[in-house]
Amino acid sequence: MKNQLRIIGGEWKRRVLPFASIEGLRPTPDRVRETLFNWLMWDIQNAQVLDLCSGSGALGFEALSRGAAQVVMIEPNTTQARYLKDNLQLLKAQNCRLIISTAQQALNKLTEQFDVVFLDPPYSLDLWQELSTLADRLIKDNAYIYVEADRELSQIQLPASWQKIKETKAGQVRAALYQKKI
Repeated sequence: MKNQLRIIGGEWKRRVLPFASIEGLRPTPDRVRETLFNWLMWDIQNAQVLDLCSGSGALGFEALSRGAAQVVMIEPNTTQARYLKDNLQLLKAQNCRLIISTAQQALNKLTEQFDVVFLDPPYSLDLWQELSTLADRLIKDNAYIYVEADRELSQIQLPASWQKIKETKAGQVRAALYQKKI
């Protein structure tokens, strides 16, 4: 069976995109994605978006489909990065930059500021604290940060300036929307 994800809303609604079969690679479930983009409905338009651990690209493609001005996707796996590149070409998405590197390496080089950040690393790597600390300087005041994990979010050490504003749960997936408040 081929791995596929379906874009839920926006310009590319119902489009199906393939992604690589890689251990630990799992797109954000449709139900959780739908909830997230309902939360961001008024804020994703024209937003500068950072997809820290792109994986299948589900969150980044959904943001582009719903009118984000620019999306930066970060993916270290070259096989999956090829899928992301092919999918961007298929969709004719001009406003997306793909960085093939670890999130840590990319975060040390990025200088732009973001309105929305997706922090959904491979669960087994336990990167939430490290990546949130590195990304914090790139996140605008009042920007939104989506965090997804396989554990209670209270167990994850995030920057003190990130205030949880919404939370959801689907099976093993715990997800929340934070807002950066200084």
